[in-house]
Amino acid sequence: MKKLLLLSVIFLCYIPVKGQKVEKWKIFELELKGAKVENPFTDVQLSAEFTYKNRSFYVDGFYDGDQTYKIRFMPNEEGEWRYKTSSNVKVLNNKTGTFECTPASEGNHGPVRVRDTFHFGYADGTPFYPLGTTAYAWVHQEKELRRQTIETLTDQDFNKIRMTVMPKQYGKYIQNEPPYYPFEGSKEGGWNFKRFNVKYFQHFEKQVEKLRDLGIQADIILFHPYDWGKWGFNVGIREENILYLRYLIARIAAYNNVWWSMANEFDIMNKPEEEWEAYFKTLTTYDPYHHLRSIHNGKEWYDYSEPWITHLSVQTPYLQDIQDWRETYEKPVIDDELVYEGNIPHDWGNLTAREMVNRFWICYTRGAYASHGETYQHPDNILWWSKGGKLYGESPERLSFLLKIMKDAPEKNLKPFHNEWNKEMYLYKGNEYFLFYYGNSQQASA
Repeated sequence: MKKLLLLSVIFLCYIPVKGQKVEKWKIFELELKGAKVENPFTDVQLSAEFTYKNRSFYVDGFYDGDQTYKIRFMPNEEGEWRYKTSSNVKVLNNKTGTFECTPASEGNHGPVRVRDTFHFGYADGTPFYPLGTTAYAWVHQEKELRRQTIETLTDQDFNKIRMTVMPKQYGKYIQNEPPYYPFEGSKEGGWNFKRFNVKYFQHFEKQVEKLRDLGIQADIILFHPYDWGKWGFNVGIREENILYLRYLIARIAAYNNVWWSMANEFDIMNKPEEEWEAYFKTLTTYDPYHHLRSIHNGKEWYDYSEPWITHLSVQTPYLQDIQDWRETYEKPVIDDELVYEGNIPHDWGNLTAREMVNRFWICYTRGAYASHGETYQHPDNILWWSKGGKLYGESPERLSFLLKIMKDAPEKNLKPFHNEWNKEMYLYKGNEYFLFYYGNSQQASA
């Protein structure tokens, strides 16, 4: 990228020259150099207005270390865009420029949105049928294990993965330290929740980018309870948590494969309802692209009718009510945790592959979607559900078959039907298309 060098006594400021090109739904990045301040994460306010014809988007910037500030933007219209920065720091303020947004390349469909009330589709109109999986802390593992995870995803048809921003611990299955820590400080001396470790977030966004390049949606879990005092990253006060959310939004919202999951098993964290509402308000205010937003339950139920919720992300092995939730909330439903395929001694982690596939089919033929997870015992406790790595189960191949059938089904006006009396369920479109699923029953010939 060509840059014009402006020399000052105390700073260098890099401004892209006119003529830079950025593909539609990819990332334009503006990099600026600023003077030293005591805390660049709180003392510096930086944003930019991006304008296309009569449309404007406002985007926050962020500090990326070494006196470097960045602003990232995802253009959604072809043609010339203009920008102008605003900052309380003179050297960062009132920087202007233009760039050209070029057509999206093959395979770049843009971010995923809600389609036809109950379904999902890319920004260019292409339908998206979620076939999710779960590897909560894969980004926080050592390099070779991360490489295996990406290699596994490359060979599978999963197109969405649930993953946490913060590291996780859970029993004997995941206790390792992450390659980096999200905040400055230490476990022994305490963490400074108002000073971020930029290496941590640089590492995280690189993994999001790898998923984007594979065509996989990153369902990013912003908060979770599975820390239990090991690091204390889940105990920040509201002001600190909002600062963290704004920093993360500024860094990764411009990636077109981002989904926001406010929390995993939010009710275990014992936060009041108004606090979750404040965090959702932060997402809706500072994410200019309005990525998909949800929150995941443990035993208690979140009010999914709230306007900031775009779809239901639920945990339940009881599938008889899925269609009722769909109709009640008039939003897409994803059973993101219907129990995992595996053989560990927990009731949430020992489904057979056959039963995993059965539950997927029930969800899909009742008009909802689902996410997979795998928890087979491993001599080194490397379970896909927590650390990624390799898959050993039999369900992924059969789930790929389901995805193929969904892609071949009519895109519009596909409705679910179920009859509890005879366990019949199917998808249909008028009298022209029927997809029956008989579950574990066998139909006698006439």
